[in-house]
Order: sequence, then structure tokens, then C-alpha cells
Amino acid sequence: MNFDKRKFTIQLLTLIGFALTIKLAMIYYAANYDKYALASFCSVNEFIDCDGAARTTVSQFWGIPLAYWGMLFYITVFFLTIVDKFKNIKFLKFLEVFKNPMAYITFLGTTAFGISMVLACFSMFVIKKLCILCVITYFIDFAIALISANSFKEYFTSFKTTFLDFIDGAKKYPKTLVILLIFATAFFCYSGITDNFVPHVKKSRDLKKYSNMLENPYRAEGNLLGSENADVVIELYSDYVCPLCYIHNIMLHRIVKEYSNVKIIHHNLPFDKECNFDIGVNAHPGACYMARAALAAEKQGNYWGMASLLYENAPMNDEQLLPIIKKLNFNEQQFFKDMNSKEIEKKLASEIYQANNVLAIEGTPTMYVNGDKKLGVMSYDDLKKYLEEHGAKRR
Repeated sequence: MNFDKRKFTIQLLTLIGFALTIKLAMIYYAANYDKYALASFCSVNEFIDCDGAARTTVSQFWGIPLAYWGMLFYITVFFLTIVDKFKNIKFLKFLEVFKNPMAYITFLGTTAFGISMVLACFSMFVIKKLCILCVITYFIDFAIALISANSFKEYFTSFKTTFLDFIDGAKKYPKTLVILLIFATAFFCYSGITDNFVPHVKKSRDLKKYSNMLENPYRAEGNLLGSENADVVIELYSDYVCPLCYIHNIMLHRIVKEYSNVKIIHHNLPFDKECNFDIGVNAHPGACYMARAALAAEKQGNYWGMASLLYENAPMNDEQLLPIIKKLNFNEQQFFKDMNSKEIEKKLASEIYQANNVLAIEGTPTMYVNGDKKLGVMSYDDLKKYLEEHGAKRR
């Protein structure tokens, strides 16, 4: 295969790869930021799932989506196939540092393929979701690495050639190199530290921090959470078996310690057929039991203390609940009497009816902030901004 054919083939491969990474970027955006987006054509099942892979933290590196890294790679390789055409232009004289473009392409293609294999292992064995379009780009990277070298000897010497040319270019244009390094370092520090280009990853890491807490470090006691005469009132609907509600509970306890005019009013919405007859699937068995325990704790003056302990311990029967009752110094006999009373049964049924039939709440946690509905969990920073927009004031 002569040089021109090699170059043309590589250009064709980079154009195909670039088109695929554009599509991957679109899938990435739709999967993470468009709640109305339909499933992509390459989301076939639980394993072959481009959308699922795009939603994981593995779909980015150093705060930048992998699709964008792919675009940069294919643009760079295509540029290297035509760089010789620009070297004689006066203001582009610095391009003379690219002495052996095909060697650089071999080096970049091999590096990209190596990274691809690492990503493939993550996909299959860690997140257990495979992106078919990504797999195609892996083969494209491999083909670019192979085609760019005339022989195995040239393939291996390309690494040495690339390194020596880089050193030579650095010596010839040291100021340019320093400027580029400063710019690149600043940019990657910003993207890697802030995660502003991948807010869903930032949110995921924030939520993981709270989900890993074995207990609520901001736990409040009593029936009042927040300020009695608050300007910002949060009507919260949650389920004690819901993992996101566990996270949300910790965040809201932290909020009232940091903001002076916020109050949380809790309403039970257990997705448990024992007491919630409107649900189709019994998603959270035991949630009704814990909801009645929380309401019984309210009668003894410590609803919120009980709420946090219910999230942390998930008691499913009286034997498991008893240590919590003792820890909170409740009257044990009265507690169980209240918990199984008609009064609490009716109160719980009323909260469930309000949530299902009046408000038509789709899931937990759901909160109404001064009447404004918000479903799900935000990152803690986003939650603060949201509440501040509704008038929350820092202490």
C-alpha cells in the first residue's frame, strides 16, 4: 500500500470515527440532560446499552465526556495527514516541528487503542454495560495504528521517533511549549476539579458521598425541623425504604443547620402495598411499618430523631425496632399501642391519599417548596441554589 493510499484510508477512518463521536456526544447529552429523550437505537438490553453507559461516571475522563476526547483525537489525526501542506506558509512555520506525521499517527492510534481496551474492560466487568458505537471506534483506532506504519519495524520505531521529535520541537519553540502547557494545565485543572462540563458526574459523586454515610451527622431531634415561622416551607413526601430519600433526609437536616428561615414538614408516601393500595408493584416492603413507627414517635415528641434512625437501620419488625425505641427513651408500651392504633392508621391513609389522588405524586422523594414541586434528589449545591431562589437565607 503506497503512502497516498495509506493517508487517504486514515483520513476516511478519522471521518467515520469523528461522525461516530458526534453521535456518541448526542447520546451522552440526551441520556444525561434530556428527561424526555427516547432510548437510543443502540440501547438494546441491560448489557448492550449505550444510554446506560453514557450515564455512568466512566463516560468521562478528567471532567470531559469521552465523546469529546474522541473528537479531539480524530481531528488531530486528520490534521497530521495534511500538516505538510501548511509548513511552507510563513505564519505557520512552527508546524515544521511535525517532521514525521505518520509516526505520530501510529503513536496516537496505538495509545488510543490501549485506552480503548481499558475502557472495554471497565464496560464489561465494572459497569457491565457495553456501548456498540464505542466498540466500533476501538476498531477504528486499531486500524489507524496499523495502517499508519509500513512495517513492524516502523511501527515500533515510531514511538522513539515521536519522542525525539517532541524533544527537538520543545528545544526549538520553548516559549510556545510553556504557553501551551500552562493553558492545558489550567484547563484540565478547571475541568477535573469542578466537573462543570459533566454536571451529572458532579451530582453522582455528591450523592455517593451522602449515601456512604452510615448515619446522619446533622440529625435533629423533636417534631420540628427548621424554624417555626419560616419563610421557606418544604412539604416533603418520602419513603423510608427509598435509597434517594435516605440521601435527601441527610441533606435537608444539613440545610436547616445552614439556613435560618427554612422548615421541613414531612409526609409519608410508602411504596408498599400493605397500606398504599394504589401502587401496581410492591416496590418497598416494610415502608408502611416504618411510616407508622415515625408517626408513633411524633406522639412522643421526636419524629425527626426517629426518621433518621429508621433510614439508617430499616427495622422490619418489632424486634428490630425495639432497640431504636429504647435509644430514643420512648415509652415502649405506649409507642406500640400508638403505632397500631386506628388514629395513626387513618393519618397514614390520609397522607397517602393526598399524595396519590390530590397531588398525583409519581415518586419519592418529592418536595413542594412554597408550592413549587420538585421530584428527585439534586446535588447539595444545586439544592442550596434552588432554596435560595425561593428565599432561603444563610445563618
